[in-house]
Amino acid sequence: MTGISIIIPALNEEDNIAALLNEILLLHDCPIHEIIIVDDGSTDQTALTVQAIKPNDTRIRLLRHSSRAGQSASLWTGIEAATSTLIIAMDGDGQNDPSDISVLYKKWQQTPPSAMLLIAGQRKKRMDNLVKKFTSRTGNAIRNFLLKDGVGDTGCSLKLFRREDYLRLPFFNHMHRFLPALFLREQGEIILVEVSHRSRQNGVSKYGFWDRLWAGIFDVFGVLWLKARRRRKVIITEE
Repeated sequence: MTGISIIIPALNEEDNIAALLNEILLLHDCPIHEIIIVDDGSTDQTALTVQAIKPNDTRIRLLRHSSRAGQSASLWTGIEAATSTLIIAMDGDGQNDPSDISVLYKKWQQTPPSAMLLIAGQRKKRMDNLVKKFTSRTGNAIRNFLLKDGVGDTGCSLKLFRREDYLRLPFFNHMHRFLPALFLREQGEIILVEVSHRSRQNGVSKYGFWDRLWAGIFDVFGVLWLKARRRRKVIITEE
């Protein structure tokens, strides 16, 4: 189906998810077909909060993991269940500004059709604490040096791409941090778009210093392995 499916992984975001959904529902300048919230085994009232809002708009869908599986698994769950051609991925903590959904979609419309295209948001001003900024910049620098994907902020969750393109990618834990490199592995095109970033109003980040840094560095070598073993595309003719 044409249009956009918005995928929002959410873990213990009962204090943020309602406001985020209400902001998205106010958007009228892009064809949002559905909004899929994937509750990743939350232990708070995230699911009940979404269920209370669902009657307000039939586009809202709620999927639930029985236990925590991680952001990449949540994205995959939502994208696999989506029914639209285009996907917009975003965080459930409210730090991504929903108004930037229209910015990404407009850039998509202005871009000549490509075999495989990723529109990636880049936060122009990070509204995080110093430790989180340092960890992110260090991880981004190491990743960019090794993978040479040309992206300065892969940690920005706000991205737009075709559903079918995403489902062609190899799945692994933390793959959401490497989408530009994975798209490039498939000879895709990456377009970077500046987006805003907001302070977290409620709750806490689900990533600590060491798990974010070391997991990211470890995964870089896995992506390098995948790049080295990419199947070369050839032209096949029948005679």
